[in-house]
Parts: sequence; structure tokens; C-alpha cells
Amino acid sequence: ILGVRDVHADHAASHIGKAQGIVTCLRATPYHSTRQKVFLPLDICMLHGVSQEDFIRGKQEQNVRDVIYDIASQAHIHLEHVR
Repeated sequence: ILGVRDVHADHAASHIGKAQGIVTCLRATPYHSTRQKVFLPLDICMLHGVSQEDFIRGKQEQNVRDVIYDIASQAHIHLEHVR
């Protein structure tokens, strides 16, 4: 944007964008759930035995929190790459 032409800056911006996208998806989950939609990775949900219906019903059991934690951890990993 500012005329910066650096591979390292591009790489950092890419990871920041990925982290922001993940966080935005997590933050929007309650909103989308009230509209019967879930945009979280099914493989992580299945790993913890959580269905889309669990999010739609607003369940807050440990396995649902584990899904959120795993996804948030991916955002954290991207931020660690930037640092």
C-alpha cells in the first residue's frame, strides 16, 4: 500500500490477515448460529465430537469450548509467525 516492497513484510501481512480472518469468524459464530449457520471447520468439530447443531443450540460444554480453543490457537500460531 505504501510502496513497501519487501518479502518479509508481505509474509508478515499474510499471517496477520489469516489471524484476523480466523478471529473474525470466531467472533461472528454466535451471530451466524442464531441464523442457523456455522462456518467453523468441520474436521476440528468432528475431532471433538461437536456438531453444527451444538453451535446452533448455543451449547457451551467443554468439547464446544475445545473447538473454539483449537481454532483460536491457529490464529495465535499465525501471530507467532509474525513476531
